[in-house]
Amino acid sequence: MSNMKKILKENMVKWVIPFCLFAFLPLSASAQKFALLDMDYILKSIPAYERANEQLNQMSKKWQAEVEALQTEAQTLYKNYQDNVVFLSNEQKKARQEEIVAKEKQAAELKKTYFGPEGELFKKRSALMAPIQEEIYNTVADIADQHGYQLVLDRASDSGIIFGSPKIDISDEVLQKLGY
Repeated sequence: MSNMKKILKENMVKWVIPFCLFAFLPLSASAQKFALLDMDYILKSIPAYERANEQLNQMSKKWQAEVEALQTEAQTLYKNYQDNVVFLSNEQKKARQEEIVAKEKQAAELKKTYFGPEGELFKKRSALMAPIQEEIYNTVADIADQHGYQLVLDRASDSGIIFGSPKIDISDEVLQKLGY
């Protein structure tokens, strides 16, 4: 019985593998066109992006200074508390501790308001960058349709592209079509 299984297995390997290869050959035979672009290069070439980035950096620095000021106030309150703790009554200690905790909480809430996942910086970045990114996306989609590209990859991202021929890089074409 084991001989019969062995013969069936050998015949199956002889027929199934070639059948699978021929069955899927038409799917892999159609040529696909690819293109690359360098999103960093494109974005750095668009003045509106650079202005938006600078505006976001200025806001971020201003908001960070506000958060740090509150954190410094909390640290100062804590240091003063430690220096004077032996002279304070239990009620005064409790009041100072509550004041310190409130200041730390205020700093944490302000930080979340400005820099949290749904914070002001995120909202402002979305408002400033979305129109630029949408324009780039639409331009890339138009170029892909014109040239028949099925896939356009960003060589600037961490996508694992080791080599990309400059012949298929459409970055300059995108910039030209955007008017830059």
